[in-house]
Amino acid sequence: MSEVNPMMEPRISKVCVNIGVGEGGDRLVNAENVLEMVTGVKPQRTLGKIQNRDLKVRVGAPIGCKATIRNSDKIKQFLTDAFSCRENLIPSWNFDREGNLSFGVRDYTDFPGQKYDPDIGIYGMDITVVLERPGHRVSRRRRAKSKIPVSHKVTADESRSWFTNNFNIEILEE
Repeated sequence: MSEVNPMMEPRISKVCVNIGVGEGGDRLVNAENVLEMVTGVKPQRTLGKIQNRDLKVRVGAPIGCKATIRNSDKIKQFLTDAFSCRENLIPSWNFDREGNLSFGVRDYTDFPGQKYDPDIGIYGMDITVVLERPGHRVSRRRRAKSKIPVSHKVTADESRSWFTNNFNIEILEE
């Protein structure tokens, strides 16, 4: 009889939602409003890191916004809605080696309860889900920081099976 180790059970540590606008002004304010409507979290502006004259991006200029969801109840509801936007189908290449999942949603009106507003326009978003096991904090803390052993990291296959079991999504193998 083997017991399941609770420290080996993966869990979602955070969900990051990003909208890249490419410029400041009214479009960025509208994107922040969309992000707050969809996630329920106050967004933060992202700034340009390099200068690109073709795209009219300067260093330090606001070009987008992001929101991080850490509350487990909000995460569950948001991901259920986000997966329904994708018809619960996620390609296998959306998972990285560490078991994180990244995918995009074309339009915020695909979320349940959201209606198109001509004053706002159409905004898509990138969603990243970070999956890790308990005890992963030792790699981020300040005092006595240490590395996570390979046996404790979440693999892509474990992540695929975890999302399939917990969110009833279908993984498309390509």
